[in-house]
Amino acid sequence: MNHAPALSVRQGLVYVSTAAVAWGTGGPAGALLHGAGQLSPVAVSFWRFVCGAVLLLAVARSRPSWRAVLFVGPAMAVCQAAYFAAIAEAGVAVATMITMGATPVLVAAAGRVFLGEPLGRTGLGCAALAVAGLAMLTGGAQAVTPAGAGYSLLSAAAYSLVTLTTRRMPADGVAVWGFAGGAACLLPLAAAGGLLPAGHAVVSVLLLGYLAAVPTALAYGLFFAGLRVVGGTTAAVLSLLEPLVAAVIGVVLLGERLSAVQVGGAAVLGCALAWLAGRELRAARS
Repeated sequence: MNHAPALSVRQGLVYVSTAAVAWGTGGPAGALLHGAGQLSPVAVSFWRFVCGAVLLLAVARSRPSWRAVLFVGPAMAVCQAAYFAAIAEAGVAVATMITMGATPVLVAAAGRVFLGEPLGRTGLGCAALAVAGLAMLTGGAQAVTPAGAGYSLLSAAAYSLVTLTTRRMPADGVAVWGFAGGAACLLPLAAAGGLLPAGHAVVSVLLLGYLAAVPTALAYGLFFAGLRVVGGTTAAVLSLLEPLVAAVIGVVLLGERLSAVQVGGAAVLGCALAWLAGRELRAARS
């Protein structure tokens, strides 16, 4: 039984924001791992899930969740595999921006249709900003292929599904057993394409360790904990910190370039993030 003290809304916002910043480093790490170890996107996702589950299992206090294994696991597997496939097609910055730009729209729409969650004028305004930012990002991109955009949107749809269905599950149980279920789903595909790195073994192990510890175990643990007190749409918009971090890393360290239109799209998405986070804090004080 989990006896952890209840989080405040402010703490939940900090948890989700910190998770998003950590996730922003995951795409570049996965891209470097793909190049150094010659691992496929599916194999990268498989090892990320396995190592992340092992790390979280050491501190987990919840009992095994079969809902997480059977439902959340496959959705997380699709999310991660599609995300790294999008990176291979479109690059870190563009793939991350499209994926995370589409997520708030999908979460807001699905929450309204299937869960009856009201959007309100602020929610609609933030969704409109997200759509505008997404249009600028995809319209200004110079190297977005249909496959890259399709993988990104598939990852966003799976991520939205996880966000909406895990809010009432124990945070550590969702992460541990969701990773376990996702790894089981990815194992056959990863094994077919090669499980072990074929390039620089030491560099690959170090990158896998970082990928498992920071943007996986730490980030997902914080995110699922934050979802206990933060609404799904708010969490999705706050997660837009991820593409901003990934874009900076992609440009500064990986030599990627963004057009002026894409930079403007990032600014629009940032405005949506600040707007919705401020609304959530004001509502918590009232």
